[in-house]
Amino acid sequence: MAERASDILALIPAHNEASRIAPVAAGALAHLPVLVVDDGSADETSEAARSAGATVVRQEPNQGKGAALRTGFRWALDNGYRAVVTLDADGQHDPSEIPKFVRVYRDHGADLVIGERDFSLMPPLRRLSNSLGRWAFSWTVGQAVADNQSGYRLVSRAMMEAALASDERGFEFEVEMIVIAVRRGLRLGSAPIRTIYGDEKSHINNWRHFRKFVGLMWRTRRAMRRADRD
Repeated sequence: MAERASDILALIPAHNEASRIAPVAAGALAHLPVLVVDDGSADETSEAARSAGATVVRQEPNQGKGAALRTGFRWALDNGYRAVVTLDADGQHDPSEIPKFVRVYRDHGADLVIGERDFSLMPPLRRLSNSLGRWAFSWTVGQAVADNQSGYRLVSRAMMEAALASDERGFEFEVEMIVIAVRRGLRLGSAPIRTIYGDEKSHINNWRHFRKFVGLMWRTRRAMRRADRD
């Protein structure tokens, strides 16, 4: 086993994932200390995570993935961690790939390392939506972003501190993090990851997510144009 990185934390937001969280937490623990933020689960998510060896912070009531991530960021900052690796609790992210993110962070000083999936391996509708979203988002921020919707990422201390000002509570927070990084001149990086789909059901309200995504892109484009003029 490779030497564990004591200054980096694995952060897993979870909502009603009692049946899946234990192997994810155990896999991450092979590489990093693990914090699970239980976002108001109605099942035994907290108990399953603790049984796997993770530290658990529970927030009540359910507040959304963005709020859970910020809760984890605050905990990591308060406890002296220099970065966190965020991964989903449902098994879509392979914990054995954590060292890829750590290497990019250590070797290139990236503040936000995003897991890059192979879109060709996605189901057709997801492949289309992710490809269009990648193109539109890259155009909006003025630089190529390979996978703006991947939740598997490493977030530096500077990025965590900057992201705490956000009030996005849902999945849109992960998109906004990239906007914050670009506007603040923080360094982006990427790491190739496996594209995994099982029998899990998405928690995303697709229409609501699309509307908020478009609104965020519009506001970002206007703000960046004003910054260029100034």
